[in-house]
Amino acid sequence: MKESTFNPIKQEKDITSKIVAGLERMSVVFKVLLWEKAKTVGLSPIQIQILIFIAFHKQALRNVSHLAKEFNVTKPTVSDAIRILDKKGLIIKDYSSSDSRSYSIALSDLGYDVVSQTYDFSNPLKKQVSSFSQSELESFFRTLSQLIYKLNRSGILSVQRTCYGCRFYERDKQMDYCNLLQTELLNKEIRLDCPEYEEKPITNK
Repeated sequence: MKESTFNPIKQEKDITSKIVAGLERMSVVFKVLLWEKAKTVGLSPIQIQILIFIAFHKQALRNVSHLAKEFNVTKPTVSDAIRILDKKGLIIKDYSSSDSRSYSIALSDLGYDVVSQTYDFSNPLKKQVSSFSQSELESFFRTLSQLIYKLNRSGILSVQRTCYGCRFYERDKQMDYCNLLQTELLNKEIRLDCPEYEEKPITNK
């Protein structure tokens, strides 16, 4: 018990525990902001997240299987959310794929209207983050992007689309490089959610 990250005495002597506890506080911030916005449109947080994801991501990612991985929930949970969104007329199911049993999901006009009311739920947090200096932001982003990649590689985070895990990414002589764009990447240009992301093959070395 004494070694728990959430033990204030442990945090006094261990900066790693302080950071992890801080990240837990940040997760609460997202939950609060999302719930507040969800209540204004009569939807659940996961339903709001699904609508926003569909609005900004390509068709290949807009299906039940991927959404379950994206939000780390079960397929039945996603299917239930999709059923409600469909009943409310917020989405359109597209069965045009070769597999007649599966479908991709698009937003209806009403769905886009709901997204326009909810996509900015994180703005209060963004406002506070933007108050830091550029150098502080770049340093924090460097750590955050690497943490996301490591969590994915360790199996804790099931989905990530950051440059570090992409087959087009290379690092040579302290330089980040994208073979797709054929250009060096500055730290602030590393992407967390790249539309062109293709997973890097895992090699056994």
